[in-house]
Amino acid sequence: MSGFDISAFLKTLTQRAGVYRMYSADQQLLYVGKAKNLKNRVSSYFRSRGLNTKTVALVSGIDYIEVTVTASEAEALLLEQTLIKQHRPPYNILLKDDKSYPYLHLSDHAFPLLAYRRGKRSSRGGQYFGPYPNSAAVREALNYLQRLFLLRSCEDSYFNHRSRPCLQYEIKRCSAPCVGLVSEEDYRRDIYHASLFLNGQNQQLMQNLQQQMLDASGGLNFERAAEIRDRIELLRQVQEKQRVDSGNKDADVWALLEYENVICIHRLAFRQGRLVSSKNYYPDNPAGEEHADLLLGYIGQFYLSDFAAEGMPAELIVDAAADEIAVVQEALRLRFERIVRHSRGVRGEPRQWRAMAEDNARSGAQAKISGHQVARKKLAQVAELLRLVRPPARIECFDISHSKGEATYASCVVYDHEGLAKKRYRRFSIRGVTPGDDYAALEQAVTRHLTRLKEQNDLPDLLMVDGGKGQVARIQQVLLELEISTVALWGISKGETRKSGWEFLWEAGARQPIIPDAHDDGFRLLQLVRDESHRFAITGHRKQRAKSRGRSELEDLQGVGPKRRRALLLHFGSLKNMRGAPREEIARVPGVSQKLADQIFVQLHGE
Repeated sequence: MSGFDISAFLKTLTQRAGVYRMYSADQQLLYVGKAKNLKNRVSSYFRSRGLNTKTVALVSGIDYIEVTVTASEAEALLLEQTLIKQHRPPYNILLKDDKSYPYLHLSDHAFPLLAYRRGKRSSRGGQYFGPYPNSAAVREALNYLQRLFLLRSCEDSYFNHRSRPCLQYEIKRCSAPCVGLVSEEDYRRDIYHASLFLNGQNQQLMQNLQQQMLDASGGLNFERAAEIRDRIELLRQVQEKQRVDSGNKDADVWALLEYENVICIHRLAFRQGRLVSSKNYYPDNPAGEEHADLLLGYIGQFYLSDFAAEGMPAELIVDAAADEIAVVQEALRLRFERIVRHSRGVRGEPRQWRAMAEDNARSGAQAKISGHQVARKKLAQVAELLRLVRPPARIECFDISHSKGEATYASCVVYDHEGLAKKRYRRFSIRGVTPGDDYAALEQAVTRHLTRLKEQNDLPDLLMVDGGKGQVARIQQVLLELEISTVALWGISKGETRKSGWEFLWEAGARQPIIPDAHDDGFRLLQLVRDESHRFAITGHRKQRAKSRGRSELEDLQGVGPKRRRALLLHFGSLKNMRGAPREEIARVPGVSQKLADQIFVQLHGE
């Protein structure tokens, strides 16, 4: 910051709301920010301590700062997003989306076609439904609609030249209007029902179908009544799968989660009580903003930049304080001349929606980590941390799980250039060792595994064990006996505090461990692999323990006694159905609170 006297600048800075712009020596705009108090906000960038590395990098490139005072923080937010769109500063969150949203299109025809469409909607007539988050969501909706309402899926050129029904009619996916097997009136009725479904008016649709079934039954047309009955059952299954039918509520739900340095923001859009959009966003955070500020800043830019293809919601559900999000609400009121309510989603259906958004954000961050480029980068960071000659192409990690020696199980999980390679996971039921002897159990599992891999000439580059110096020494002896010298061996053990981030790394033959930086990306990858092996081992152990005791796994669920266990079985019918149910469905069982449902869900899925 040559020539820039920051102390003198801060002394003259106002405490009013406004926008600040940070420039480099070559007059490049680096960052645009808004503030309720310009002096306090800008001063925070120049503290002597407490700044993260990204903020330090930004500050080191600043040559001068310009400010614009506004009448309110909401106006500052409007100006901020305008400047960001205009100049696209490198340290700001930049919203990008290079594809148009996919829609379902109902054509203008005597027998309308319902089809997948992208691009400009003005180029065709008819009616559009959507937008949908991706093409897979559109095709899934089409699949359900064809099964429910037997709508045609062929283009007009094909439709106009048919002389007999096609295969879609034979497999009951179309009513064959092309050859007159359904009247125009009946087909229009099916189109009307499909429109109700797509607009989220499922209750009205269900009532209409039930009345049709009663009319057909009263008219002794039992085959028609049975067809409608099957449609009603399929519709119920679809509604249960979506779990989003809640009257006419219009709301957007937001959640942010950071996992292994990857930030994922997830948005769920509900219109008329039905989920119409679900999408992940991966913003950079070059200025090192706090998560709450980052999320609210992103939400403001999202709506003010017209990225909400479904239109403005009536309510925002986001875990933020009312005074913090009030600025966003005021900015939306000024821009769109409408009031958007706010809820933190702490009870009822909004709580379920917020949990859904958080789960999707977590899955999105984990999926991003599993990408090829990220995985290769992390493997290179592991090589740097462990001083390996080259990055490992494959890491395998072992862990042991048992209950006082009962049902001992070992797990082996794999991480390669594609991320967690779950198809290569293995479990080992341990036999013939003294109960509780983790050393012997680990030795047996590793020996069995490496013997097979050596025969297949498919050895890993790095072998990790969940343990310290003793476990590593035992496995080092196994490698010597099997005459394997190409596999690097390391152990990862928790320190005296048993807290994550305080682990030791033990190299084979070393007397002292490595104590890595808790924020090292290579170390975080090793933690991830270790935690995954622990989870996988516990899951196998619990199944084996329940089997050996000749009883249901439900009996091992903490907080579930005979009465609740019976209620769970009556509600779900089987443990398999229970595993496939969401948390909200478990909470509907009599006697099961939401807190207990969360605990049961976690235990069933080995998390």
